[in-house]
Amino acid sequence: MKYRQNLYLDRPLGEALDALAAKPGATKSGIVNAALAAYLARRGSKEIDDLLKVRLDRMSREMGRVARDVEVLLESLSLFVRYQLMVTAPLPEADHAARAVGRERFEAFVAQVGRQIAGGKRSIGAVDETEERS
Repeated sequence: MKYRQNLYLDRPLGEALDALAAKPGATKSGIVNAALAAYLARRGSKEIDDLLKVRLDRMSREMGRVARDVEVLLESLSLFVRYQLMVTAPLPEADHAARAVGRERFEAFVAQVGRQIAGGKRSIGAVDETEERS
C-alpha cells in the first residue's frame, strides 16, 4: 500500500528530480522511493558495521597475541635446539643400544605432545581465567 506524502525540496534538488523523471519509464515517486530505501538501508548497515568493527578489533588484538606467542615459542625452541646440539656429543655409529634408547625417548616425547594437544592441556604458559576475560 502506498501513502501520499507532501515534501518540500530545495530548488536544485527538485530540478534534478524533474530531469531524472523526464526519462521514459521513470517517475518522481519511484525515484524518491528508491533513493529513500537506499538511504535507510545504508543507515542500517552502518549500525551493523559499527557492531562488527568492535568484534574485528578484538579478533585483531587476539591474533596479535597469538602471533607474539608463536614467535616467542619458535625463538625459545631454536635457542634450545642450538644449545643442545652444541653441548651434546654425537653418538658413535656402533652404539646401537644408545641409538635405540634415543629413538624410544623421542617416540615417547612425540606421544606425550600428541596427548597434551589432543587433551587441550598446556604444560607451560597456562592462561589464568581472570586474565582471559580481560
